[in-house]
Amino acid sequence: MRITERPPARALVDREAVTGRIGVRKAVNAVFRILFLGATLLALLVLGILFYRILSQGLGHLSPAFFENFASRIPEKAGIRAAITGTLWLMGVVAPLSMFLGVGTAVYLEEYARKNRITDFIRMNISNLAGVPSVVFGLLGLTIFVRTLALGNSILAAGFTMSLLILPVIIVASQEAIRAVPRDVREASYAMGATKWQTILRVVLPGAVPGILTGSILALSRAIGETAPLIVIGVPVIIQFLPAGVMDTFTALPMQIYDWAKRPQPDFQGIAAAGIIVLLGLLLLMNSVAVLIRNRFQKRY
Repeated sequence: MRITERPPARALVDREAVTGRIGVRKAVNAVFRILFLGATLLALLVLGILFYRILSQGLGHLSPAFFENFASRIPEKAGIRAAITGTLWLMGVVAPLSMFLGVGTAVYLEEYARKNRITDFIRMNISNLAGVPSVVFGLLGLTIFVRTLALGNSILAAGFTMSLLILPVIIVASQEAIRAVPRDVREASYAMGATKWQTILRVVLPGAVPGILTGSILALSRAIGETAPLIVIGVPVIIQFLPAGVMDTFTALPMQIYDWAKRPQPDFQGIAAAGIIVLLGLLLLMNSVAVLIRNRFQKRY
């Protein structure tokens, strides 16, 4: 007769305790999965309602005349010709200026600046500036560019102000992208006889392009939709001409939409929704171009 030994009572207790803890963890995991799924579905529901509301109100007002007419106090004659032209002019100043300064600053801080308390202080303040309200940058632009430099409410003054607004975001995103390039790739470039600048230009920056463009997309998307800085520096709402240069007065889509949305007439609410659709279209176009460029330079180390 074969006698089997029974496991000690302590082992049975430990096994039951482990099984109980695993059951609790599975239950907690299921609860949080349901909570996160509910939060995602709620966000998608709100976004869907918002899109439905905007499209249902604004699609009927999209017509060739809407793009050809200037702003008007009569809803049937109101258009976005000046606003959309001014927005393109503004982005033509903001995009190259902010990306050049932002990427250049990130390259200097990550590749050339010494690691000491001063550079740590600069990095900390750049990160803090990314959270400053946009109206503060509007006041800064009003003081420096509009009044001190006497640029007035021109495209150049607004472009400088918006560049200051999004510059910290681009710098931080570019620093993270440059930091993500492996050290081994840099050392391999040095081993082949490349100089520091050649390594940065041909190895580091191409590898960091996806992250740099991602941060720039987010920053430019914020700039194209900001209204507070434009209001502070005195950008007009209604103009009946197109700007011919960066020193001309202009208006922008966010300003035009803001003016239409605050009017009590119901027709202007639909026109404001149509302007929002156009603004979203511009954002999608910018993002699509940036994604194509990012995919072109995508590298996996």
